[in-house]
Amino acid sequence: MRARFPNILSIVALTFACALSQAPWASAQSTDTRPVIRVAVQQIANSGALDPLREQSNVGTRVLPMIYAGLIELDTVGDLSPRAALAESWKRIDERTLEFKLRPGVKFHNGDTVTVEDIAFSFSPQRMFGNSQPSMGPTTKSAAAASKPAGDASFASGPTPPAEVVAVARNIWPSLIGVEIVDDKTIRLVNALPDVTLEGRLARLGSEIISKKAYLAAKDWNAWAQNPISAGPFKVKELKQDQYLVLVAHDDYFGGKPNIKEIRYTVVPEVSSRINGLVTGQYDFVTDIPPDQFKIIQNNPKFEVTGGPVMNHRLVVFDKTHPVLANPKIRQAMTHAIDRKAIIDALWGGRTSIPAGLQWEFYADMFINDWSVPKYDVALAKKLLKEAGYKGETIHFRTMNNYYTNQTQTDQIMLEMWRAVGLNVQMQMAENWTQIFEKGPTRGIRGWSNSAPFSDPVSSMVNQHGPQGQQQRMGEWSNEEFNKLSNVLVTSVDQKERRQAFARMLEIAEREDPAYTVLHRTAVFYAKRKDITWKPSQTFLMDFRPSNLQLSQ
Repeated sequence: MRARFPNILSIVALTFACALSQAPWASAQSTDTRPVIRVAVQQIANSGALDPLREQSNVGTRVLPMIYAGLIELDTVGDLSPRAALAESWKRIDERTLEFKLRPGVKFHNGDTVTVEDIAFSFSPQRMFGNSQPSMGPTTKSAAAASKPAGDASFASGPTPPAEVVAVARNIWPSLIGVEIVDDKTIRLVNALPDVTLEGRLARLGSEIISKKAYLAAKDWNAWAQNPISAGPFKVKELKQDQYLVLVAHDDYFGGKPNIKEIRYTVVPEVSSRINGLVTGQYDFVTDIPPDQFKIIQNNPKFEVTGGPVMNHRLVVFDKTHPVLANPKIRQAMTHAIDRKAIIDALWGGRTSIPAGLQWEFYADMFINDWSVPKYDVALAKKLLKEAGYKGETIHFRTMNNYYTNQTQTDQIMLEMWRAVGLNVQMQMAENWTQIFEKGPTRGIRGWSNSAPFSDPVSSMVNQHGPQGQQQRMGEWSNEEFNKLSNVLVTSVDQKERRQAFARMLEIAEREDPAYTVLHRTAVFYAKRKDITWKPSQTFLMDFRPSNLQLSQ
């Protein structure tokens, strides 16, 4: 009689096969063996949002380009030249219009293909501009014909951009009308006014492309900003504000599959704790290392220090609505009382420099060669205070504990320099930027920095100090002539006229009616494992794309 039960040997074989399939070594081919990179930072995002239009900061610049991708990007570990990203090519149609050919087959983090509709939406009222209107000026008929923006300004569905996002977007793109879709691979960005800086604006933080579908599906703007969907090399896995951010590899990244599976950024505010974590193997990279700590790291053969000056200057910013600082001679005196070289020698060991005011050499023909910061002159500072009738009134100085490398030490040195010329400056420590910016009688001067996201003074001078820049939005400073010249810098296509306008703006903002004073060029130093091949950028960006990160096998 034939047995009605399976052969016992078959059962044993099937059981053994199942056991093999569940064994750890059996799934080795499907296991992601790429390493995890662990980075200790002093902060991840000041605002708690992973949206470039909200997090316009040094710490945001370090992280956000690993999540997002734009049409154009800068070669930040090279010569800072613009290069193709989501656009495989672009060209000028006229002084107001850029045309792009979309790179085919690019994938968002959610697996969807990037389309021209996504690009149009990324520059739409619903994503960027809200109900704000572009600065039109005397437009041509062709501009008026293209003036219907992509997207729905009524916001019938999907998140509504917060006021701060709208303000930043309009500061970056004051005259952008919208995006014209030519065909399924071609789009045109149309500006109301002539603008020689359109390519630069596209390459800077805040002009990234996002998934229209993902944005509209978000519960609200905050939900979107915690888990944004773009096309960068990594995607968000987990964010816990003021604690950590975990990014996981986006294997369909158009620039190549990342050779690490995760980046874990951990907030470690104290320099000593970051260094200890590196030495004990807790972290692979640590950021913002002051020069006086280099020797501790370099004494260990497993680690090294890398980095240097970046496209950012450290500043002291003035609030001219403060009752004492309303007199420009007092602000002028403060600028002449600072011995910038002494600060660099004492805290930076000569590893950075005193720049020629708020500008960078990569401005090329827009760089003002014969300009300099106010000279260190104690006698002149005292003379200006006497002329101002200064009687020792209190000037308030808001600061934070080493948000910038060596910030506290720099502030203490400046405090003594100001006291040496007779200034009564009282320091107030704040915990965050909200407290720094808060209006009130104790808002006088503060520490800050200013970056150049692209090679034109519009990117720094107008962006931060112009009519729509943060300093004027905060109500700290304004100057009528400066604002008129800002408009010239933004709209003129005559480089000689633009250069003259910029030179005059430097005179106003740094000498006649000081809005700020430049201290030194910012330098950023990292400590890292020596067996990791990695090149620091010329910005705050930490680039972990496969082209810039190699690990020893």
